[in-house]
Amino acid sequence: MSNKLDQIIQKQQKQITEPKKMEDDIVQLVGFIIGNEEYAIPILNIQEIIKPIEFTRVPSVPAYVLGVFNLRGNVIPLIDLRTKFNLQQTNNTPDTRYIVMKGRNNTAGFVIDRLTEAIRISQTRIDPPPETIHQDKGMIYGIGKREDSMLTILKVESLLKRDF
Repeated sequence: MSNKLDQIIQKQQKQITEPKKMEDDIVQLVGFIIGNEEYAIPILNIQEIIKPIEFTRVPSVPAYVLGVFNLRGNVIPLIDLRTKFNLQQTNNTPDTRYIVMKGRNNTAGFVIDRLTEAIRISQTRIDPPPETIHQDKGMIYGIGKREDSMLTILKVESLLKRDF
């Protein structure tokens, strides 16, 4: 009995004196498709995901700004990521969604072709964007490496930056 008690005490002392090995920092993302590519954003920046609703066009804004929509009393700009990414336009499908993203100072809705999945990826499996891409000014946070594919992780603050 005393031997078992000694083992428990030793185990507890070991836990106190040796720092726990931290798990890899896990980044939680939501994946979505635009055109033929998969992108992702941190899940904490998502306010909500909704089916397309009616929006109002606004004059004198860039072509990628479709207009504004009313979400529970808040007027939110609606941005077409296909246009922003210089992709060919298509009609909405039953899979089309609006992702309402929030940052420090801005909120906006973004039209996506379809959602894919919630993604958990280790920070060690995310590489910075290639040097040929402007890291400071670009929209890409990093490239996530998965077993069978890669995905582009976007900077939410860059997407939300209003240049209109």
